Amino acid sequence: MTVYETERLIIREWTEDRADLDRMTDIYTRPEVTRWLPPFEFDADRAVQGWRALHERDRRYGSWAVQVRETGAAAGTVLFRPVPGGDGEVEVGWHLHPDSWGNGYATEAARGAVERGFAAGLEEVCALVMPGNEASMAVCRRLGMTPLGRTRRFFDLEAEMFRLRRDG
Repeated sequence: MTVYETERLIIREWTEDRADLDRMTDIYTRPEVTRWLPPFEFDADRAVQGWRALHERDRRYGSWAVQVRETGAAAGTVLFRPVPGGDGEVEVGWHLHPDSWGNGYATEAARGAVERGFAAGLEEVCALVMPGNEASMAVCRRLGMTPLGRTRRFFDLEAEMFRLRRDG
């Protein structure tokens, strides 16, 4: 099911189709991806079920496949959700396969998620980036997000926090 579209991308729900499960597993077991994420054990079937349940509870939120319109390939995930353990903060994030890095897909997918959230009435969106993840910090800057400095409020890990307000 398509959640939203951008010029080059179709943002859709991840499915239990073998191709989706295999691609998710490939993304979320790669050290070059997981080094920037909080520690977790990945199970594609459970991830699809959990992400679908989040979207069904509140259609504004989810973790969705970023599908490249031209090729049909799943480049990765864009997430848009309340920050676990937060005080109502809503986070935008992205996890792309290394073969999809450097194409602007993270910025394009995240921008679409943020616009969708603002259209639904949200006043602000944040991003949490592990220190040293210069590529993701560059995405935050391209989105026009303001750096708020380092925090340990979420996931019991140090992260760079960024914020974007609807009114600019």
